[in-house]
Amino acid sequence: MNISVFGLGYVGCVSAACLAQDGHRVTGVDVDTRKVSAVADGRAPFFEPGLDKLLSKSTRTGRLTTTTDEVEAVKASDVALICVGTPSERTGEIKLDAVRDVMTSIGTALRSRKRRFLVVLRSTVLPHLVEGELVPLLERAAGKSLGEELQLCYNPEFLREGMAIRDFYEAPMVVVGHKGDWAAEMVAELYTNVQAQIIRTDIATACLVKYACNVFHALKVSFANEIGQLSESLNVDARRVMEIVCSDTKLNISTMYLKPGFAFGGSCLPKDLRAVVAELRRRGLSSSVIQGILPSNKAHLERCIELVLATGEREIGLFGLTFKEGTDDLRESPAVELAERLLGKGIRLTIYEPAISQKSIHGRNLEFIEKNIPHIWGLLTPSLPDLLRSKVVVLLKKLSGSEREVLGALGAEQTCIDFANSVREGEFSARTLIFGVPRHEPVLI
Repeated sequence: MNISVFGLGYVGCVSAACLAQDGHRVTGVDVDTRKVSAVADGRAPFFEPGLDKLLSKSTRTGRLTTTTDEVEAVKASDVALICVGTPSERTGEIKLDAVRDVMTSIGTALRSRKRRFLVVLRSTVLPHLVEGELVPLLERAAGKSLGEELQLCYNPEFLREGMAIRDFYEAPMVVVGHKGDWAAEMVAELYTNVQAQIIRTDIATACLVKYACNVFHALKVSFANEIGQLSESLNVDARRVMEIVCSDTKLNISTMYLKPGFAFGGSCLPKDLRAVVAELRRRGLSSSVIQGILPSNKAHLERCIELVLATGEREIGLFGLTFKEGTDDLRESPAVELAERLLGKGIRLTIYEPAISQKSIHGRNLEFIEKNIPHIWGLLTPSLPDLLRSKVVVLLKKLSGSEREVLGALGAEQTCIDFANSVREGEFSARTLIFGVPRHEPVLI
């Protein structure tokens, strides 16, 4: 394939070298003549293990050439990879000047082109900027809309400095955000030698995946450092602590708990968090990440409550009340707080929670109910079909097959709010709001 790579910085130079090694004909483009000259001579403009060797081999065989002429590069290629930087403004927002310039240059060079051309954006950019600004900019410059002749994909990179070549070929995943199948096929062809799953999705999702990954990595570093501070203060080896934590691939280093949904609660997580935060404060240790968890959880619960109240309905059914499935524990259950707040607003509640009955509840759980929510027994129903009489049904735990069948009878005039990620879009006739899934209507709050 004939490929032009715009931007010979870290991502662009590594991508160009690896693609040329894989047999593609690559033209590297940059406004910086120093970078262009260095790559043309088979030298990396920065240090990266193994990169000089790749560049030298590819330039010697002619598979990799360089230029400052953007029009020439577009004419010589069928795919353009945009790998220019998106540095931070003083406000923290990204600076798009370089991306805008390249997008305009590519579009202008395509005005008279009749053959298909694909623009692949690798620079890190937020979704709304791609869809709302960069795509229209490309279309205006090219004098044509995205379609059979012109397409744009978003293909985030996951390269780490110092091991970028290995990361290119052993990527954790290849994400292709696209608007057309032929475009996705062309991007996939670029990675035939890459040992990774190719995930196809929409452009906006692909953009946000990149940010989510980097924010998660930053969060992990900060969390480990805060645990390190506490461990050191307690005369404990933090390396050993985190080694043991990371050895658990069922709960800790896994997909568990990493799904958007309702707030957390229960008898363990809030209590243990409070204890750790109190100890950090007592020792005068800075711990913005750990100290921010409970306030974040509280703010999320508030948003969930407001979403339910914003329906304006006075008859609401709750599916689930315990803090998680498979337990009858109501202590610090966010669902209980939701119920209490709704009752305080004069909402008529019906609650279906088969794990709870006056006959089976005992011990601390019973003490909690009698002290905090003694009126709960008058709100519970043993019959799931009773929820069908409510104008709004709120899902706070996963549905079983039989429960799904019953709630499938909800009508188009009713609303189902899913905080448990249990329902598929369009599954029910009822207006369904799934937390974390965009709504194709005005947002309620």
